[in-house]
Amino acid sequence: MSRENPAVLVCCGPGHNGGDGLVCARHLKMFGYKPTLFYPRRANKPLFKRLFRQCESLDIPLLSFFPSEPNLITDSYNFVVDALFGLGFKGNVINIRFIFKSQFLLNPLLGDHCGWDIEAGDENGLKPDMLISLTAPKMCAKLFKGKHHFLGGRFVPKTLEQKYELNLPVYAGSDCIVEIKIENEETKYQEENDTT
Repeated sequence: MSRENPAVLVCCGPGHNGGDGLVCARHLKMFGYKPTLFYPRRANKPLFKRLFRQCESLDIPLLSFFPSEPNLITDSYNFVVDALFGLGFKGNVINIRFIFKSQFLLNPLLGDHCGWDIEAGDENGLKPDMLISLTAPKMCAKLFKGKHHFLGGRFVPKTLEQKYELNLPVYAGSDCIVEIKIENEETKYQEENDTT
């Protein structure tokens, strides 16, 4: 992520994925970025209230409405973090997603599976450029066709990894995030041309 334009829009929903978004905004702020929250439906649970208060205490701005024009988003933010819908989301996708879908293929979009069905994914759904999986990639990540897939966590005990045959990648040194190689037509073409 470029620090030349450190502005990041973090869109949070009321569930656990929204809580991850609040934590993400806090970390971005602590690492020198300038996050702004869009949190239209706040969770009423104490944990989420505390996470939101932490963001407030760091003076992270809160959008009171979502910009209706996609160019207002792309002109104002370098990245968008999608923490609206988590793995259990069922139902119709709201208008925000249509703005992302039509505009944000140009800019990296982060999210933990973006409301896709955990097993089957969603071929017709949101297609982010970047995916961040937490703990372990879910089955739906096999359908990811973007540029970068990162795994964050590094806290799964070896016994659990072996029990559930997770086959997690090796983290370098003390890194807490690792990039997972993506197999798609573009990378296959690049690999074939690199060897010739």
